[in-house]
Amino acid sequence: MRLGFVVKVLGQPGLKSNDTRRWQNNPHLSVSLAYLRDIFVYLRQIGVRMYRMSSDLAPYVTHPDLPQFHDQIEECADELAAVGEIARQDGLRLSFHPSAYVVLNAPDEETAQKAMADLEAQAQMLDRMGLGPEAVVVTHVGGMYGDKAAAMDRFVSRFHSLPEPTRRRLVLENDERAYTLGDTYAIHQQTGIRLVLDQLHFLCNPPPGMTLGQAVELALSTWPANQTPKIHYSSPRTAMVVVEQRDEAGRKRRALRQPRLSQHADLIAPFAFIALLRMARADRDFDVMLECKAKDLALLRLREHLARFAPDLVAQYHIT
Repeated sequence: MRLGFVVKVLGQPGLKSNDTRRWQNNPHLSVSLAYLRDIFVYLRQIGVRMYRMSSDLAPYVTHPDLPQFHDQIEECADELAAVGEIARQDGLRLSFHPSAYVVLNAPDEETAQKAMADLEAQAQMLDRMGLGPEAVVVTHVGGMYGDKAAAMDRFVSRFHSLPEPTRRRLVLENDERAYTLGDTYAIHQQTGIRLVLDQLHFLCNPPPGMTLGQAVELALSTWPANQTPKIHYSSPRTAMVVVEQRDEAGRKRRALRQPRLSQHADLIAPFAFIALLRMARADRDFDVMLECKAKDLALLRLREHLARFAPDLVAQYHIT
């Protein structure tokens, strides 16, 4: 079982996840790939073999008004292949997760076409890296737009209209409000798309009568036997949040605000994670992407907790 984290590195100062310069300064995928190679060195040092890359790895690559950025992937073909070779040598599982603005089922055709372009670009980068089928692009169904059934039908239709290389990379995640794991499984039955269970989203928005253990089993069953599925795991933020507000006179005052349970905590609650592993099927390997504010620091802390409180699970799942 590989444990992974998302985009930003906190454990080593100075590591950047992508070229964040504005378009006026000519950012480029080649710069992002140089940063990515540095991150790979760090991942090797700490023994992490799963990582989600920034969805902005190729800056402005699909921006309709900035055609000067549209050829970055072709321009970096050799560099992408070299980065992919490093990932394969290190046994590193990579993925993308497009932003919330990438909505495949949008009623507006222009918005949907932009989403398709983003998905195609990210799938193409994984292909150029020469990575296997476990390197995926994770997406959500999208909005409901007042008619959930029609919105799901649009997702299915748009999925079928994507190029085959993009469909092959795409996986679908349940969300905390609109689309349950049951909804994504219904889409899987129509498309064959693999499912990624988000455990916190499931707890916030469960299908009636389904347990978390059943959810893990259902999601894993959508992956071919020769591929390792993955799930997303996070702990809910429960600490009060201090915010600054202005009173009627315009003066700043501090106030406490309760967090939403769908928000990610800084760290992973180890006992809940251990409980999930004990209820999950042990006869099928799967990887876990940790979604938490402390990123790699949270992953390293969780490994310490697992070694202390559940060494039998570390051995059973071969957790790294």
